[in-house]
Amino acid sequence: MKVFIQQLRFYQNKQVHQELTERKNSEKYKKSGLTPEKAEYIKELIFEAFEKEQLHRNNRLDLNQLAETIKQDRYKISEVLNSYCSKNFYAFLNEYRIRDAKSLLAQNPFVSVKSVMYEVGFNSKNSFYTAFKKDTGLSPNEFRNLARYQYSTQVA
Repeated sequence: MKVFIQQLRFYQNKQVHQELTERKNSEKYKKSGLTPEKAEYIKELIFEAFEKEQLHRNNRLDLNQLAETIKQDRYKISEVLNSYCSKNFYAFLNEYRIRDAKSLLAQNPFVSVKSVMYEVGFNSKNSFYTAFKKDTGLSPNEFRNLARYQYSTQVA
């Protein structure tokens, strides 16, 4: 129950932060010239690169490489991520990596956390644990144990 309450508070704080970020970004890009149509097109290219090509698993991926891959201006990509996804590039990247890590941790109980960390694109244990805890409110091991517990109570 304590973990559930922590997660509930965590997600409420996350929503408030996202709303404040959206307001700030609308002022920042007022004069950029990026049309909603162009922004939607860039957003689709980004999602395709991450979901179909699994670009986020490249441990050396940065904004310039993403721009080269989808053949778009890096500043426009940054604007799309900030304004339309309410995240900067690294928050967006980590979201995909952590999503994959959660899936791997839940489905593969005998694979080490370190192996999962490298497989999803992180180079550093510290940055992986920090990003994981920021996203879930739990450490990777706590998440795995909770997933295992939830699975065992569903089966029983």
